[in-house]
Amino acid sequence: MHKKLLCPSMMCADFSCLQTEVEALDQAGADIFHIDMMDGRFVPNFGMGIQDTACIRKLTEKPMEVHLMIDSPGDYIELFAGLGADIITVHPEADPHPSRTLDKIRQFGKKAGVAINPGTSIETVKELMPLADYFLAMTVNPGFAGQKYLEFTGGKVKALATLKEKYGFRLMVDGAISPQKIQTLSEWGVDGFVLGTSALFGKGEEYGTILPRLRQA
Repeated sequence: MHKKLLCPSMMCADFSCLQTEVEALDQAGADIFHIDMMDGRFVPNFGMGIQDTACIRKLTEKPMEVHLMIDSPGDYIELFAGLGADIITVHPEADPHPSRTLDKIRQFGKKAGVAINPGTSIETVKELMPLADYFLAMTVNPGFAGQKYLEFTGGKVKALATLKEKYGFRLMVDGAISPQKIQTLSEWGVDGFVLGTSALFGKGEEYGTILPRLRQA
């Protein structure tokens, strides 16, 4: 049984006490801190900022993933590598040369991630699989927290799970991931789960109680 990677979506955290949030999540066993960057163009919202990224990097030694929901992400790889991202995830729909961008991420010594939107076919990104360390399957349309899980994405998640061993990537999911979805998707072969308000934040319980329970789901 592989270890589930539990990845708090930091845009859902309480920013009035960000240091306390990061330290509590770290101590509770979070595996990867997931940071959403949005530009109001590729997705109709604005996400976290450069200062937030720098702050979280100072507060934890755990891996930090920056999810670039922005146009032309290749132009910003050096910036986020310099801010201490361990994993940089990009949307090929937003990049005219995604293979070059993934190569650039690895040149900076970082892990390369490919995010695939609900409406994007696996066939359009299959050539990128040898270049990716992570594939992030979006199970909601990107841009907003608190959306409803899109059930039709299940077939794509299952198909990606059959390809991960061949190409050597880890499979992650992001979007309305509840404890029940963690159990189901883990059985399908998903490795990691981006956790927002459906499973982790705003539950009135300590993270040290929630995360171990989710790991056993």
